[in-house]
Amino acid sequence: MCDADNAQPAATLPQRCVIVVDAQLPPGRAANAAAVLALSVGRRHPALVGPPLVDASGVEHPGLIPIGIAVLAADQATLAGIRDKGAAAGCDVIDFPLQGQQTTDYGALRDAIAQVTTADLRYVGVALVGARKPIGRIVANLGLLK
Repeated sequence: MCDADNAQPAATLPQRCVIVVDAQLPPGRAANAAAVLALSVGRRHPALVGPPLVDASGVEHPGLIPIGIAVLAADQATLAGIRDKGAAAGCDVIDFPLQGQQTTDYGALRDAIAQVTTADLRYVGVALVGARKPIGRIVANLGLLK
C-alpha cells in the first residue's frame, strides 16, 4: 500500500492518514470537509477503527483511530497536486470535489461531477491513507488547519 519500496502486505494496517482541507474555507465548511473525508476513510478502511475503549467504571466507548489523523491546510490549487501525488505513490486517495458543498442532493452531486473532467475538478479536501514515508513527502510543507 502506497509506494513501491513499501514491502508491507496490502492487509497491513496503514501507517498514516492525513486530511488536507482548503485553507480558505470558513471554519464550518472546513469542518464539514474533514468530517466527510473521515467518514469515507472509515468506510474504506474499517480496520483503522481501534477496539472499544473501556473506562475505569467499566463503560465501553467506541474505538478510535489508533494512528491519528492530521488535518492539514493547503490552498485549493495545491489540493489537486496532493491528490495526483498520492495516487502516483499508490496511496488510497479520497477526494472531496467542491461541488459536494454546493448541494445536499447526492444525485445532483453525481450529475455535476459527471460533467467535469478529472483535470478540471477542484477540491475542498483530500485524504491520503497508506505508508508513512510517501505521505510524509507529499505533505511535508503543509501546516495544521487553523
